[in-house]
Amino acid sequence: MTIKIGDRLPEGTLTEFIETETEGCSLGPNAFKVSDLVKGKKIALFALPGAFTPTCSAKHVPGYIAAAEQFKAKGVDEIWCLSVNDAFVMGAWGREQKATGVVRMLADGSATLTKELGMEFDLTAKGMGVRSQRYSMLVEDGVVKQLNLEAPGKFEVSNAETLLGQL
Repeated sequence: MTIKIGDRLPEGTLTEFIETETEGCSLGPNAFKVSDLVKGKKIALFALPGAFTPTCSAKHVPGYIAAAEQFKAKGVDEIWCLSVNDAFVMGAWGREQKATGVVRMLADGSATLTKELGMEFDLTAKGMGVRSQRYSMLVEDGVVKQLNLEAPGKFEVSNAETLLGQL
């Protein structure tokens, strides 16, 4: 069943590659409980099929980076990019996209959370395994307030401009 507006995000764990060691976070991949990450926060989350893929790299991530200050001005605490890749890949992609400190590049390496959300997309026949559908959502304190799911192969409603217009 696909998550919908009004639903609470399911329990899960995401990983993030941390570039600089701080108290509580070591250098490299760190695991975080979704419930801890969303507590008391307004989050603009967008998910996509894969790191370093054409539309994701040329349009999706750059759009959210460019609009980051506008999201903050509208009360968004964090912007997340979620993909079914490992934390090393997401960290490298974040560095390449210059997302560090602007967009959190969160990995759902085994698609566990993606499946719980009902947002998986099986590309096994094309040699790519299980991926995420392309979507965006606004999450407030763990509850989905907006949800924009793309039709297969499209990039029309999960962009930063659409989510900004819904705030």
